[in-house]
Amino acid sequence: MTLTEMKYLVALAEERHFGRAAARAFVSQPSLSAAIRNVEEELGVRLFERGPRGVLVTPTGAEVVAQVRRVLEETARVKAVARQRSDPLKGVFRLGVIHTVAPYLLPPLVAALRHRAPAMPLDVEENTTANLDRMLRAGEIDAAILALPYEAPGIEVRPLFDETFRVVVPAGHRLARKKAIEPSALDTDELLLLPVGHCLRDQVLDTCREFARPPPPGRQGNSLETLRSMVASGLGITVLPATALTRRYATPLLKVIDFVSPRPQRRVVIAWRAGYARAAAVHRIAAAVRGLDLPVAPLAEAKGDGTD
Repeated sequence: MTLTEMKYLVALAEERHFGRAAARAFVSQPSLSAAIRNVEEELGVRLFERGPRGVLVTPTGAEVVAQVRRVLEETARVKAVARQRSDPLKGVFRLGVIHTVAPYLLPPLVAALRHRAPAMPLDVEENTTANLDRMLRAGEIDAAILALPYEAPGIEVRPLFDETFRVVVPAGHRLARKKAIEPSALDTDELLLLPVGHCLRDQVLDTCREFARPPPPGRQGNSLETLRSMVASGLGITVLPATALTRRYATPLLKVIDFVSPRPQRRVVIAWRAGYARAAAVHRIAAAVRGLDLPVAPLAEAKGDGTD
């Protein structure tokens, strides 16, 4: 079994569709199908069940694919060690960032890294926590910036900063004149949220326990900027993190209000695989984030974190 065939196995196991797996692997569907058949014949077992509703992974196939992922990760690690042995700060760094952090953190971070690690350009993957977790464990990205809670076997996590949540209402809203409000003062029927799958949605619902039931249709936005526009249009209110509420995003159409103390907040962390060959690069990114001018509370560096 070749490394290319291993990659095809993983792609088909995750996509459950020959066409999508082939597109993801940048190969024709007949070539991918032939490679999968060759592997099954070589191993003498069926790894996938083909049916009208798509592709299913057999129990044996699931075990084989799990082992293949480990082989691919170790292969990538061998290449990384050889390539980065002389300097872990040289070469592209594949960084994953959750949707609700990326637009507000990446512009200043990229600029900071041009100074702190000029030979290490970022290849950014913006995605949900679940997808970034999968990609991190599969070796498809080198590290991920996420919000807690997050924990996975074999993954190192270091805190970067804490940021508070704030309420955003239309300028003419009944709450617009308040300086601080209790979560219980917010109207369930007015709340605008991100879709299921975004950790910020869960964090907001955890903060405002009165909003246990899902919002009615039309009260969701696919990004924080969509939610901000919906509020500006008078469609409701929302809760955003402090990094999304800097002066750059100020508008007379909106009013931003603090929660009463203790203000709800989230902790943002950076995560990477234990034993990763370029851990010094991760520490350099963490140090760069902590040095940014953001409306957050930077957290102390862990012992052993690299700085300039």
